[in-house]
This record gives sequence, structure tokens and C-alpha cells, in this order.
Amino acid sequence: MESTGSERAKIGQMRMAEQVASALRDRILEGGISDGSTLPKQDELVAEFGVSYPSVREALRILETEGFITVRRGNRGGAIVHAPDIGTAGYALGLTLQSMQVRVPDLGAALATLEPLCAARCAQRSDRKRAVVPRLRELLAASEGCIEDGAAFTRASREFHDAVVGFDPNATLRVVVKSLTSLWSVQEEAWADVQMSRGSYPSPAERTAAQQAHERLVTSIEQGDADEAARLAGEHLTATQRWVCRTFKDRVLDAASARNRMFRRG
Repeated sequence: MESTGSERAKIGQMRMAEQVASALRDRILEGGISDGSTLPKQDELVAEFGVSYPSVREALRILETEGFITVRRGNRGGAIVHAPDIGTAGYALGLTLQSMQVRVPDLGAALATLEPLCAARCAQRSDRKRAVVPRLRELLAASEGCIEDGAAFTRASREFHDAVVGFDPNATLRVVVKSLTSLWSVQEEAWADVQMSRGSYPSPAERTAAQQAHERLVTSIEQGDADEAARLAGEHLTATQRWVCRTFKDRVLDAASARNRMFRRG
């Protein structure tokens, strides 16, 4: 059956919208349009790309669906740009794992394999004493200061773990593992909330043991002992994950919760 004129026009409009969306997406990814900035007004986009208003509006809908922009209506409206980051990567990965009905212990096992590798690679960095260790010691001081507050200690400890992974020199590994740690952090903080409400959060003595494990890990990284850093990180993760995995052993990862928490902090 031959397409009608209106159908051909609609197809042409969609193709133009996809081209405009592609051009704007490329600019965002390449840094030409910075995170948090506002896209040009629709009038400007129509003039720049030589397309119709419906094509521009459809292009914006495409980008909004992909998470690249948030469109605000009204006099102060506009399209606010969101460059992809670890949070969005972790959320997308979390959705995939949730759709596969992956449970919390499975995520923990993946981190117990990959995070020690990152710790070892931190110890191998030639600039570790200048670029890595000072920041880790700052985080150690922060977590030590809140050992008496269980929920606060959990958040501080997760920040420490995220930092270790974030110092891995390989960008691809860093993004993949930090996506996993961002997802695990939400599971662990949800667990901490449950334990605090029940009055069964690990004792200050157990938190002190975790703090001391972090301190030994930083020392091994500072000394450049990659094998010891990997061993200590693996032992510590196994020890601390057992609390979360025992409570959430049958719980499927909840990516929606991860996104909600990320937005509340943003």
C-alpha cells in the first residue's frame, strides 16, 4: 500500500527530529553543551537546523526520554542538560539487573571480585602518595568521627569504598566498578536504615573493626603492596557484606530506589 502524503510528512519529520537529537546529543557528550546548562530556545534550534517546530519538539522529547535533558515548562522554562555520569550509569545497569531478577548477594559477589583489583591498582600508582593516600586519609578521619552514629558511619564508609574504586587509573574499569558501588551503596544504606529501626545495627566495636580494616588498606596502598591491598580489601568486603546479604539474601535489586535516593541528594 502506497503511503499517503501525511504519512510521508510524518516519517520525514521523525527523521529530521532524530537528526537534530543526534546532533545535540553529540554536543552534550563531547562537552560542547555543559552539564546543568540550558539548550537554546526552540526558535534558535529551528533557525539553526532549518527544521520545523514539530521536529524540534520531537527531538527534545527524544533527548528527554534518554535522560539527556529535563524540559521545564512556563516562562522560566527550557531544556536543562544532564551529561551522563556514574549515577546514570549505575541506574541503567541497575535496571538491567533488576529485570534479570538479580539479588543483592549476587551484586556483592561481583564487587568482592572487582573492588580488590581496584585497590591493588591504586597501590601500583606511582603517584599514590600524592594523589590517592591523602584523600583516603581524609575519608578515614571523617568515618572515625561518626563511629557512634551507625547510619552516618555507613555513609562515610561507602564514600571511602567509592573513592578507592574512583582512583583506579583505567577509565573503563573505574566507570564499571563505580556503577556497581553506587548501586551497592543504596542497598547497604537501605539495610542500615532497617537495622537502625530494629535497634540491631552492628555495634560500635564492629564499626571500629571496619574502620581499622580501612586503615590497614590505606597503609598497604601507601606502601605500594598491591597483593596485600587486594587481600585486605577482599577480606574486608567478605566480612562486611555478610551483614547486608544475610538480611537481603532474597531481595532483588531495586534500581528505582537507587534513582530516588540519587535525586533526593542532588
